[in-house]
Amino acid sequence: MTAPVSVPVPVSEVALREYGPAVSVPLGAEAGRALAASGILQSATPDPGRDGHWLLRAGSRVGAVRTRAGTVVRIMPKTPVSRLFFLLGFSLDPARAWRDSGEGTVDTGAYDDVVPALAHAVERQIDGALRQGVLQGYQEVEESALVVRGRLREAEQIRRHFGRTPPVEIVYDAYTADTAENRILRAAVERLLRLPGVPGAVRRRLAHQRVRLADALPLIRGQEPPRWQPSRLNSRYQPALRLAEAVLRGTSPEHRPAGASPLAVDGFLLDMNKLFEDFVTVALREALREHGLTARLQDPHHLDLAGLVRMRPDLVVRTGDGRTPLAVVDAKYKVEKADGLHNADLYQALAYATVLGLREAHLVYAAGRRPERFHEVRGTAAGPDGRAMRLYQHSLDLSREPEQLLTAFREIAGQLASGRKEAA
Repeated sequence: MTAPVSVPVPVSEVALREYGPAVSVPLGAEAGRALAASGILQSATPDPGRDGHWLLRAGSRVGAVRTRAGTVVRIMPKTPVSRLFFLLGFSLDPARAWRDSGEGTVDTGAYDDVVPALAHAVERQIDGALRQGVLQGYQEVEESALVVRGRLREAEQIRRHFGRTPPVEIVYDAYTADTAENRILRAAVERLLRLPGVPGAVRRRLAHQRVRLADALPLIRGQEPPRWQPSRLNSRYQPALRLAEAVLRGTSPEHRPAGASPLAVDGFLLDMNKLFEDFVTVALREALREHGLTARLQDPHHLDLAGLVRMRPDLVVRTGDGRTPLAVVDAKYKVEKADGLHNADLYQALAYATVLGLREAHLVYAAGRRPERFHEVRGTAAGPDGRAMRLYQHSLDLSREPEQLLTAFREIAGQLASGRKEAA
């Protein structure tokens, strides 16, 4: 008599850690294929040693997603959540316009997971924005009516009604809460309400904010958020709007390749590579202003004379008028090696400095054993300061307090400024 085959029961929730080891998880074929096709994880493959199991390994994305089969995948960041939201907050608004407590922190409540902390922070920001009432504005409305209001749309009147009245085709300005700002806030609230892992208390508060924003039209699924312009009138909304837009960028209704409609996932994800890059470049740009220097982010260049090989360094430091490049900086969300060497990174920095005709290039890492080291490049001619081209490696400790992190950037900016004076 043949023994019955044991079929593993698929799990409803999977917990992974950013860049952690692969985890063997019992998953249904649909959920496994959805995760593999989405590109959310660094890898998702059937476990060759265990039937009905998949090997899942997280990469740089953190947050939570839910497959159509109902499986929730939570990816915890290596960086503490409060610090992660400081990086996000500074990248969105270096003037600290929407940070609580003046210490460079975002109110994430007592939550140490990305999605609950995000939902709490967004709800608090929206509540603050709406404290003085829902912002209203004038919107142009076109409609058919029985009475004339505003201006007559003559061309439409003739095209649709052959000049007969009523009805009349009119256009007028309506004072309404259906503004771009309120649509964005409502869309962010509704996205958060669909996410897995939002605590019940936060979910109830978000539902309350949705009621307050009910006069704003909902965004159609897949529709691009409307554009808004900062102004004195919407200044109290701006902190919430910046965070709401981050929610809409990080939540994608359907991570899927073309023609793979059954493999949909829903959730919120932050790419730590991109977040670290944004934080480094924005923080350095702000620090450089104190020295009268400017910075261009993602400045496009070409390696070859034919213009076929593109290069886009994260940040190019320039003189105050923006004309002359002084140094190049590239952010690397990786830990410095024990010997301090990331050869490919150094080659990349050398290429940037060579193309831009610079005497130095800088690499900024997310962690390392030493705050700074440099390498002098063999074969490069000595500059006015009598030294060869230098490639600097800086290491940040993301566990440090926000003010300590910003102090580190001010020190790097001071070094860049002193380099300019030596070159002069």
